[in-house]
Amino acid sequence: CRGQSWKHSILISFPLTAFFSPPLYFPQGEDNFTYCPATGLAKGNEHSDFAGWAFPFPGVFLTEEFISEAEESEIVELMDRDDWKPSQSGRKKQDYGPKVNFKKQRLKAGSFTGLPSFSQKIVAQMKACSVLGGFLPVEQCNLDYMPERGSAIDPHFDDWWLWGERLVSLNLLSKTVLSMSCDSEDSIQLFPTFSKENGQLSPPGSFTQISACKNSGKEGTNYTLSPRLVPSKEVTVAIRLPRRSLVVLHGDARYKWKHAIHRKHIEHRRICVTFRELSAEFSAGGRHEELGKELLEIALSFQGRPV
Repeated sequence: CRGQSWKHSILISFPLTAFFSPPLYFPQGEDNFTYCPATGLAKGNEHSDFAGWAFPFPGVFLTEEFISEAEESEIVELMDRDDWKPSQSGRKKQDYGPKVNFKKQRLKAGSFTGLPSFSQKIVAQMKACSVLGGFLPVEQCNLDYMPERGSAIDPHFDDWWLWGERLVSLNLLSKTVLSMSCDSEDSIQLFPTFSKENGQLSPPGSFTQISACKNSGKEGTNYTLSPRLVPSKEVTVAIRLPRRSLVVLHGDARYKWKHAIHRKHIEHRRICVTFRELSAEFSAGGRHEELGKELLEIALSFQGRPV
């Protein structure tokens, strides 16, 4: 992988899943695990209390160099021809999507005329990613981050009444870190990562003797490190996003873990281009299938300007 207008509005009840305060168990920006794309594991950071421990972290797809430097320059130049509107926490934004008032639970096309023309090529390239089979973006949001403005975004879930399973983001102009946190009362089972240094198993901990055995005629004793349970609230996972990388959050990473960008991880100008698909309620067989079709027809005309 290269990793509307319409004349009516609708009123629908749904749970509001907006922004939440950061967990209190760790300093902002200090993640104690780092996601490894090669293994799908979150591995304890060297100087944290979880060094040498890991756990599976499903629901993340990351591919580097999704677009070229030339393509990045062209996209940013085209974006900057349009105005950037002030947003929260030092960000600026450009929205291409239906008009949604989550507080009043209303949805209408408003001035939405589709995704921008330059995104047509990006969306076409997504088809090469196995995790994005059948992905049809109905909304695009560009966010501009600058260190001088203290740009950041607090831990939050993206809405799942209107937006579907997969959140797709293209990271432009500079690297950053997507910080994942969990408010669940559940526990996470950590497993040791075994490596020998100076004849010692790492990490240090409580070893359990399993059995005495014979290997090649020699007697010995096997030892293992017992799994460790920790509260989910004490765990934060850093997903490192290189420049021009594409990341997809789905499954647990979408619905169980909040995502954030901390100020310390904005070192230079950074633009995030996020694409969202429709939820099942607005897709084939859903209660609002016809409305969803109308939105998609507008979005995929690729004739849009920021709303």
